[in-house]
Amino acid sequence: MIQRETAPAIETSGLVKVFGTTRAVDGLDLTVPAGSVYGVLGPNGAGKTTAVRMLATLLRPDAGEARVFGLDVVRQADAVRGLVSLTGQYASVDEDMTGTENLILLARLLGYRKPPARARAAQLLDAFGLTDAADRQVKNYSGGMRRRLDIAASILNTPRLLFLDEPTTGLDPRSRNQVWDIIRAVVVQGTTVLLTTQYLDEADHLAARIAVIDHGHVIAEGTPGELKSSIGAGTVHLRLRDPGQRQDAERVLARVLNVPVQLDADPVALTARVIGDGTDRELDMGAAEQASRALSELAAAGIVVDDFSLGQPSLDEVFLALTDRSTPADAAA
Repeated sequence: MIQRETAPAIETSGLVKVFGTTRAVDGLDLTVPAGSVYGVLGPNGAGKTTAVRMLATLLRPDAGEARVFGLDVVRQADAVRGLVSLTGQYASVDEDMTGTENLILLARLLGYRKPPARARAAQLLDAFGLTDAADRQVKNYSGGMRRRLDIAASILNTPRLLFLDEPTTGLDPRSRNQVWDIIRAVVVQGTTVLLTTQYLDEADHLAARIAVIDHGHVIAEGTPGELKSSIGAGTVHLRLRDPGQRQDAERVLARVLNVPVQLDADPVALTARVIGDGTDRELDMGAAEQASRALSELAAAGIVVDDFSLGQPSLDEVFLALTDRSTPADAAA
């Protein structure tokens, strides 16, 4: 097991990477604490993968600084490579070899002698639920099995920092959950994980802290709860009995809650974010009181509500709100 760290796993300051006229990463400031999963979210083209490649020493920054466990990724690149492992967006194992052959080959390249390499391969195949498929060619594996093998290859030598760049892209829900369990197990062993993902629920389930990146820099950072509370204390979801009353319901909600009301694709559904009273509770009393008053006003107006819920904003709502605010003009400013 890796010794627990007290210093940050990653620190970047003003990190920049330019391709032609495109600033893929534009002044990235990031501090990743050791010993947990740190999520990085952002739309396509936000700079997530480019940032990971710089931190993993695969790309040289054009400006700024980045350190991994205190080591400079440019001046001490060889030392950094000895501490990290990277699993990219697509499986990088050899499809014509078996699972066992893939892991033994990589273990040998990492300096294992033949018997320890075979033992380590068997250990990881068992831990990742691949023993029954160990002697099958990887081209006959499912997508989830390939992904598990890919992550197993990344931790042949247990890294202090593991970069997972969209590790569950294209996987079915069952396979995604299996990969999530593997990530949790890796962190228990003391490895820090930097996770980039397009799946908001993935970051919500796994990450202790999350950075939202857009236009190459961080636009928001915090725990999932902090990010959710940053755009409102709660979200009201309503379903009406009569779709003909939706316009009236929209007017009532907008007046009582004093916020814009969204008309959902469902013809009887409405959604509104509630500001609340600014307390630190998961769902503060101000939001609950406003929602209760809105229900009373709807009833007084003769509008029948078949279904009602009040909860924290989802991470999807946070993501959309933050990235909608972060326009190119904002980035320039």
